[in-house]
Amino acid sequence: MCLSFRVALMASAFVITTAGAAGAAPQAPPDPQATPEPQATPEPQRPPEPLRGPASAIAVPTRDIFDILRELRHKPPKAEPEDAYKQIMVAAAPVISYNPASGVGIGAAGNVAFFKGFPQTTSISSVVASLIVTSKKQLLFNGKFDIATADNRWVLHGDNRAYWTSQDTYGLGTSTVPEDAINTKYTFLRFYETGYRRVYRRLYLGGGLLYNLHSSVKPSEEFEAAWPDSPYVTYSQARGFDLDSQSSAGASVSVLVDSRDGAINPSVGWYAGLEYQAFFEGFLGGTSSWQQLNVETRTYFRLSGDARHRLAVWLFGNLVTGGEAPYFDLPATSMDTYGRSGRGYVQGRFRGQRLAYGEIEYRWTVKRNGLLGIVAFLNTETFSNEDTGERLFDTFATGAGVGLRLMMNKRSKTNLAFDVGVGNDGEPRIYFAVQEAF
Repeated sequence: MCLSFRVALMASAFVITTAGAAGAAPQAPPDPQATPEPQATPEPQRPPEPLRGPASAIAVPTRDIFDILRELRHKPPKAEPEDAYKQIMVAAAPVISYNPASGVGIGAAGNVAFFKGFPQTTSISSVVASLIVTSKKQLLFNGKFDIATADNRWVLHGDNRAYWTSQDTYGLGTSTVPEDAINTKYTFLRFYETGYRRVYRRLYLGGGLLYNLHSSVKPSEEFEAAWPDSPYVTYSQARGFDLDSQSSAGASVSVLVDSRDGAINPSVGWYAGLEYQAFFEGFLGGTSSWQQLNVETRTYFRLSGDARHRLAVWLFGNLVTGGEAPYFDLPATSMDTYGRSGRGYVQGRFRGQRLAYGEIEYRWTVKRNGLLGIVAFLNTETFSNEDTGERLFDTFATGAGVGLRLMMNKRSKTNLAFDVGVGNDGEPRIYFAVQEAF
């Protein structure tokens, strides 16, 4: 969401007549045979010109995987129209994926990007969707969107998921060990829809509706004997929650400031958000009443004049401030909107009433045409456990790794991401994704 500004383009034609002034000579009568002078036609409104050519040192992507495929087919490049920004940018393909929590997956994924106004005054909008079947007998649907109207007057965020899945569950806090894992099956539905209104330059105020449902919760066959003493059962029984199904429904209010040059692949600027969530027992079947405060900041630095060397920093905290949250709704590893935090660990590896997270990533665009990139990242997270007295910052779970980037769509700057991360246990884990981690 860039700083909005107004550009006024005026092309006007004026017919000036003089009726004679004191001391002025009288005008001759018009000649009826004379041909009238043509009127000037107003020029159509044009968008502000982007910075191009020698005046801009920023390396703009000019080559993507679809250019490679076109060249292999010996097809000439298509001429880009003057109003190309009005065209929808699509990157979609069948995928073979891998995620430590899901295993090998086969399905389809895609990204649709577009501008609802001039690119100079409007952030790019993005819709990301995927449908994956995994080797761990999971069916996963994700539908996420970030949409900005003209001049960023309104910004809409959506996080929608439908999972028939399983996950290793652990006790709360950062000090749990891998040997304590209990694999748990469940159905997960999430609908988080939030709208923001720009109130001053880069400042936005917003509100949303939130709904989570975890149902048909049960252990995998090999863990049935250990189920009565599992972390999920122990936590839920202590709070009087139903073991088969738990849900949270409520609303949020939020404020954010965003000066990034784009949400898909930012190279400069910063983002800061504060969100308060309130969930209510009985509302849409909500299991309990509880509240959570989310704080987040992201910032991006160009380390070279052409922006091919960049540094990205991500900090956030998820803090349950009151009430008792259902087990699966507690802050957890890699449960952010796009599931990209905590690389080096499986989703849900750590969980607690409070979470603090930090990550730094170096990004290098190897070729000036933007086709290939390399990243290196370092992250750490810490969780609390109110039941045992473990507090934030008592222990940390740190991950690190490297990754490759392949440009899928040069106009939207959407990358295909392949990362390898390692956590405290020393086990390497592989991650496939569309667009940057943050």
